[in-house]
Amino acid sequence: GGVDDRGHPAQTGKAMTSLSKRHATYEDILALPDNVVGELVAGDLLVSPRPSGPHAVASSNLGIEIGGPFAKGRGGPGGWWIIDEPELHLRADVLVPDLAGWLREELPRVPDDHRFTVVPRWICEVLSPSTARYDRIAKLDAYQAAGVAYAWIVDPLERTLEVFRNAGSAWLRVQAFAEAYGHTSVRAEPFDAVAIDLAGLWVPSEP
Repeated sequence: GGVDDRGHPAQTGKAMTSLSKRHATYEDILALPDNVVGELVAGDLLVSPRPSGPHAVASSNLGIEIGGPFAKGRGGPGGWWIIDEPELHLRADVLVPDLAGWLREELPRVPDDHRFTVVPRWICEVLSPSTARYDRIAKLDAYQAAGVAYAWIVDPLERTLEVFRNAGSAWLRVQAFAEAYGHTSVRAEPFDAVAIDLAGLWVPSEP
């Protein structure tokens, strides 16, 4: 129903991400119930439901694929923190990606509370139908402006992975993989030292 003041279709309903308030503050996030995720993007409060099953499976499996070799050094170089749903405080924005990664030399100490103020080197957003517009536009713009070096967009319904590299003034899409095109084991920047089982990220197809 209707459009917001940027001309976008307004999204309402408990099952969808909604733009709940403009000129919001962190106090608005703290006031939200525990069963939703709140973010501040360019002064707008975005409120999202907890992830769907396919979304959660893809995010969890990806964390396992990357975390072993890059966070634990099992079959890979190690040297990273790979963290689920960190609350990033970047400039004036508060963003919660599905996954984020820091080189340990860039984040030598994990914060004691839930707020991460060091810009991650890599983030990953796993799309849900309700979040895709915000993830692809508002949040990607915010990550780029903050200086995140790499962003992944994972679509568990289309079974795709897109890799973006920060070119300084804009994102450059440098790789794209799709199970439909026969991509199963892939090497994706910045984790291209180890192949990722793309086909193993998704909820199995019905027989």
